[in-house]
Parts: sequence; C-alpha cells; structure tokens
Amino acid sequence: MRKIWYLCLMLALMAAPAFGSVAHAKDMKVGFVYVSPIGDAGYSYAHDLGRQAIAKMPGISGTSYVESVKEGADAERVILNMARKGYDVIFATSFGYMDPMLKISKKFPKTQFMHCSGYKTSSNMSAYFGRMYQARYLAGMVAGSMTKSNKLGYVGAFPIPEVIRGINAFTLGAQAVNPKAEVRVVWSKTWYDPATEKEAAKSLLDIGCDVITQHQDSPAPQEAAQERGVYSIGYNSDMSSFAPDAHLTSAVWNWTPFYEEVITKIQNGTWKAGSYWPGLEENIIGLAPFGKMVPQDVRDTVNARKAEIAKGAHHVFAGPIYDQNGKEVIPAGKVATDKELLSMSWFVKGVVGTTR
Repeated sequence: MRKIWYLCLMLALMAAPAFGSVAHAKDMKVGFVYVSPIGDAGYSYAHDLGRQAIAKMPGISGTSYVESVKEGADAERVILNMARKGYDVIFATSFGYMDPMLKISKKFPKTQFMHCSGYKTSSNMSAYFGRMYQARYLAGMVAGSMTKSNKLGYVGAFPIPEVIRGINAFTLGAQAVNPKAEVRVVWSKTWYDPATEKEAAKSLLDIGCDVITQHQDSPAPQEAAQERGVYSIGYNSDMSSFAPDAHLTSAVWNWTPFYEEVITKIQNGTWKAGSYWPGLEENIIGLAPFGKMVPQDVRDTVNARKAEIAKGAHHVFAGPIYDQNGKEVIPAGKVATDKELLSMSWFVKGVVGTTR
C-alpha cells in the first residue's frame, strides 16, 4: 500500500510542473500596422479581418492596430512603440514598412516581426505576401469577356514590381479570352486617396475604357464606373456594395488562414522566420462572387482556369510572353521564376502605359 501511495505521489509531483506551465503560460499580444483606414473596404480592411480572427484564438491576450500610418519615420515610431510595449508578434502590412521593421527587429530578438509585401528578412523577421497575380489573371479573364470596346482601364498605385506584376497578369488573363483586349494604365501615385483615384478612373473612362479596375485601397474607381454605366472589377475585398450595377467581381485577400497558422506555430514553437508566398492553393487569394451580369459560360471558364492554377496545371507567366516592344521576355517552355516575378519592371504586350 505504501509503495502505491509513494508512486501516486511521485506521479502527481511530476505532473504538477506541466500543469502549472500551461496555467501560467504567457498569453500573446499581437499588433498590426496599417497604411490606410480599416474602414476603406480595401487592403487594410482585408488584413483587419485576419486580425479579428486572431483575437478569438486561445492564448491571445489581445490584439491592437494603428491605421493610416505613413511609410518611413512614422512607421518606425509606431513599430518601435509596439515592440517596447511587449507585443509578441507585430505585423506591418505595407511595402514601405520593410526597412524600419528590419532595423527594429534587431533590437528586439524575442519579438516575431512579420512584414507584408517586402523581401528582407532576419532571424526574427519574416516576409510574406500572396500570389495575387493569380487572382488578377482570373479577373482579367472576366474583364476580357465582358468588354465591348476592348479597352480596359487600370488605375495603378505606384510603379513597383507588385503593381506591375498585377497589371501584366490582368492583361494576360484578358488576352487569354480576348486577344484584341488592351489595358490602359494611369498612375495615381497613391495607396489611398479616393478623390485622386476617382479622377484617374474617369480619365480612363473618357478615352473609351468600359471596364475599370485598380490597385488602391478605396472603392472610388468602382463608384466612377457605376456613375458612367460601365463595368468594374474591385480589389482587396468584395466591393459590390459600392457599385452593384457595375461590379463584375473583385480580386480579394483572405488573410485569416495564414494569420491563424502563423500564430499557432509561434505558440507551439514551430514557426521559422523566412519568406512566404502562398496562392490560390492555400485560399489566401481568390475572387469575390460574380455580379449578376456575368454570364454562366464566363463563370465556368474562369472557375475551370482557377482550378488549373490552384493545382499547378497552369502558370500565369508561362512563355512565350512578349513585352510592349515585342521582345520575347519569357521564352516558350519556360515559367518565370519567383525572383523574376518579384523584380518585374516591364509591361507585357497589350499594356498601354509606362512603368514610371
């Protein structure tokens, strides 16, 4: 009997530290830095949906965010403030936050830093993005199918590889179903400026574009299309509520599965800092529901191509692909590498505009 009692006592003592460690485990604080307002129905809004999902996860003591943070010195101040306040994970969601975050990451080695859309990393700073060009290609297929003028308008933010890559993918998608389609580009040099972006969209409508899309956070180009009675394709999130009679679909972000995976792995100690670029196969990007005006045959064609891309049977940037001047940039039989995609600085044939 005494032997049994002693064995039970030892088992209890051995178990006590384990139970104690769970009960007193440090809950994580997670911070987000946004370049635009979360109410813009755009890029920051999409990220914030992911933040809200994280807030409901076990082991999270709280999440917070700072919106409309300018790239540069302002971003450094906000990220540093979060690190000093003991945030365990900090997500910075704009390209211009990269260098400030890298600098700060070296001063806070116990914090995990996550930078969206950049390429620099450190032992505790990861770079992540999604293969949005895949959804852009699909959206281009819709636009190419629905245009009557064969002129598609694209309001671009800044001439950086991310935006150029999206314009090229959109153009290739349009040409896949309509070889006569061309894409006219106007640069707004903004991420979020509804008035400027709406005027840029109007300038494209004035030259005969009958489908408008954009790479900015506001739904202003959608509204311009609605007012003119032509079609539009949104970005970041489903923008149909802003242009119900114009909206064909949107190329959308779904950050929730990625953010939940990151937090889970950090919690269980399996997260490894690095570069991450998931796509359709992981449901990080996709299309919003089609508008009622999109015919069933167009939907079927686009959904079939979506399935091919998701399983790796079709590559958006597979040769032969030619630039604006007719030069073969990606030869037949070749697929652009990630390095080539991440540094893309040229337009494909069919784009009317300059990369500056």
